[in-house]
Amino acid sequence: MRFTRLGKQAAAVVTAALVASALGAAPAQATGKKPLKTKSLAAVLTADKSGFDRNGHDYDILAAAVGAVLKAKPGSPVKVLADGKTALTAFLPNDRAFQLLVADITKSRKLPSEKKAFTAVAGLGIDTVESVLLYHVVPGATVTKKAALKSDNAKLATAAGAPIKVNVYGPRWHKRISLIDADRSDRNPRINRFDINKGNRQIAHGIDRVLRPINLP
Repeated sequence: MRFTRLGKQAAAVVTAALVASALGAAPAQATGKKPLKTKSLAAVLTADKSGFDRNGHDYDILAAAVGAVLKAKPGSPVKVLADGKTALTAFLPNDRAFQLLVADITKSRKLPSEKKAFTAVAGLGIDTVESVLLYHVVPGATVTKKAALKSDNAKLATAAGAPIKVNVYGPRWHKRISLIDADRSDRNPRINRFDINKGNRQIAHGIDRVLRPINLP
């Protein structure tokens, strides 16, 4: 599977990207705005103790994937999600997004359970899971919904090295956002939940598909 080629390709650029973004990020005080708090996105993800369930709109699979990477590789750049002092914006695929990904790559018409979807994702290898997770992280900036809606066609540099592009569409009174990834043959992820962890340096937006850093057949 072509996903497995990703693992080591991002490793050389990830640390440099995170360091550069940390150095370039301006503190909130410099803009005259209220200082942002430091609750991490990892704390948000682990607050839900329900585990795998039938609710496709939460983030059980994502939380398990982050935990699996950090357990296998404690020094992984993914640990930035647990450092609330580091500004970043993340795009969080919900459980249904992972189920749809697994159904697609296995050519199945039936969605797997959350547990089976996680097992399939983990089966791609820790390095691959790490790279996919980092493709969902934009270090160095806290991008709110308000700012995102003004960012049509912006290219965001991810922690994996490859960019994603912002696509703002829809009528003026109901603007929506999709994210253009490297896969040209599948529907792009759409933001379906904004401003998770707002008021903190780390902010996230929920998406309904997994961002794909390569073009899958």
